[in-house]
Amino acid sequence: MITSIVAPHAKGKAAQDKIFGANSAAVAAAAKLGADKVTNATIGAILDEDEKLICLPTVESVYRGLPTTELIAYAPIAGLPTFQEKVLEAAFGSSKPDGYIAAVATAGGSGVIHHAVWNYMSEGDTALTSDWYWGPYNVICKEMHRKLDTYKMLDENNQYNLPALQKKVKEILAHQDSLLLIINTPAHNPTGYSLSDEDMDGVIKILRDVTTDTNKTVTLLLDVAYLDYAGEKEEVRKFFRKISNLPSNILTIVAYSMSKGFTMYGQRTGAMIGVSASKEIIQEFKDVNQYSSRATWSNINRPCMATLAKIYTDQELLAKVEAEREHYYQMIKARADLFTKEAKACGLKILPYVAGFFISIPSNNPDAVCDRLHEDNIFAVPLAAGVRIAVCAVPLKKISGMAEKINKAMQTIEE
Repeated sequence: MITSIVAPHAKGKAAQDKIFGANSAAVAAAAKLGADKVTNATIGAILDEDEKLICLPTVESVYRGLPTTELIAYAPIAGLPTFQEKVLEAAFGSSKPDGYIAAVATAGGSGVIHHAVWNYMSEGDTALTSDWYWGPYNVICKEMHRKLDTYKMLDENNQYNLPALQKKVKEILAHQDSLLLIINTPAHNPTGYSLSDEDMDGVIKILRDVTTDTNKTVTLLLDVAYLDYAGEKEEVRKFFRKISNLPSNILTIVAYSMSKGFTMYGQRTGAMIGVSASKEIIQEFKDVNQYSSRATWSNINRPCMATLAKIYTDQELLAKVEAEREHYYQMIKARADLFTKEAKACGLKILPYVAGFFISIPSNNPDAVCDRLHEDNIFAVPLAAGVRIAVCAVPLKKISGMAEKINKAMQTIEE
């Protein structure tokens, strides 16, 4: 009896996303017990103090105010020209790097990762990211018959581990001619860590050293999905200047997403921004990634692109959006500050948090810890090396006492 008809390369593919699985369990518990009795720390989206999903009011007003033709018409494959122009301002602010730069519209930040893995890696090649990482990086690599390796992100002093990065970069490039290096900063998912200026200098030095006088190439993919909730607008963007005029065998790709900064999660709109000292490399970047867009999703969400373009063309609208972002940034910061304060008081070890939606807690048995937390009606996401808490989604009143309960759960499981 035939039990499978998929092609050989598709056999065995199956995965339950732990984030959505944990959220489903939390939603079921809330339906049974009442939302006030359940702490849902799984959602990677901003919920207000009443646990309602928020949309920035000005973004909603602009989006809903677009004419019908702008809402329903096709968009160019590479994106609306005004979007391609204004997304550079949205991403870089006043720290636009020097060099040749181009943007290609994508289906969210995930679309950027997809195109980078497909177009800047050969089948069987290995990409590199930190040992704390967003799980879909690995799923995307596997889907396209690529591999993902990791380096230890933090050293014994909880500092960015440049020696570990250098060792892995050299190791991989000893066996292949090109490397895709994925760094999620600032406000890293899932830890909330951000590379310092010195850290970024170290990364660039490693890439320069390993490619100088060789035929090796590196694509540095900066995943900046949480950029707009990482701190003061211009301060957190200064590191972009460091990717100015790098040698032509180092291409930088910035993965920009409208999901968080515009609170338009399900609209799936982002931009793949290439930066290079070479005009030819950037022309190639535009050509191959536009081609891949046509071969996957064709074109993306026109009204979402139009919303960004309109806001960044109107300084009054932009000022309102930035004020609204600041309000929610401060709300998330207050939650994170309380959690980290209480974690320190009760002795709960957390990874260094700078900003962003998440805080991570190292654990040798994260699944068991999360299961134990269910007894306290707390739902978090188990990762490979720890537990992720979404402070973006938990109201301040539910943050209080949470760290102590997690600490007790960990002691019960891991003692």
